[in-house]
Amino acid sequence: MHIPDGYLGPLTFAALYIVMIPIWLYAGHWVQKSLRSRQVPYLALAAAFSFVIMMFNVPVPGGSSGHAVGSALVAIILGPWTAVVTTSVALLIQCILFGDGGVTAFGANCFNMGVVIPFLAYYSYKLISGRSAIASNIRIAAAAIAGYVGLTVAAVVAGFEMGIQPILEHTPAGVPLYMPYGLNVTVPAMLIEHAVFFSWVELIITGLAFAYIARNNPEIIFDYRSRNDKKTNAGQVAVPA
Repeated sequence: MHIPDGYLGPLTFAALYIVMIPIWLYAGHWVQKSLRSRQVPYLALAAAFSFVIMMFNVPVPGGSSGHAVGSALVAIILGPWTAVVTTSVALLIQCILFGDGGVTAFGANCFNMGVVIPFLAYYSYKLISGRSAIASNIRIAAAAIAGYVGLTVAAVVAGFEMGIQPILEHTPAGVPLYMPYGLNVTVPAMLIEHAVFFSWVELIITGLAFAYIARNNPEIIFDYRSRNDKKTNAGQVAVPA
């Protein structure tokens, strides 16, 4: 789902950089404030996980590329703001060192894979899982479905960003200056490739990894920690002076 240089015009990539700057700043602040010291190694591991899984990409006709991302799992385990940081770091390394995704499109790629996927996946997971036990089959299924939904919608968003280029950026004669294909090509190309294959890979990876962590090390899971923190705070308030 990496968008390379030359696919997006200045109107689009500049707008998405502007959108991402405050998101990056707040995400960095949130991670610094909220992540406990013993969880820092998981932050590095999450960035490495996203980096590796995104390296296995396949070109998409009329689009960019198709692959799993892993940011849904990171969002569910460590929180969506953490996923913004880890995914952005992974994308930056891929962009600078491997030319995977363009410099001009870096903001767009971070928005698609580091914002759309984590937040959509996290809140889909929350909605489906409800108050079920942390290691229950319902919660494992919720994580898996959230991974599928997040990646599929992000693929559509990427297809939309590319498909509107002939409308936004063209010569007076109507010749596209950047991405030559319209929405009728880019959106179906990105949607079908991901919905049929790559999102299923994301679903399997997210579900299996969440199941393992929930059953073996649940205390690192963001939702589990938040619930325990609320209980602790409530208990402290209830203690008489």
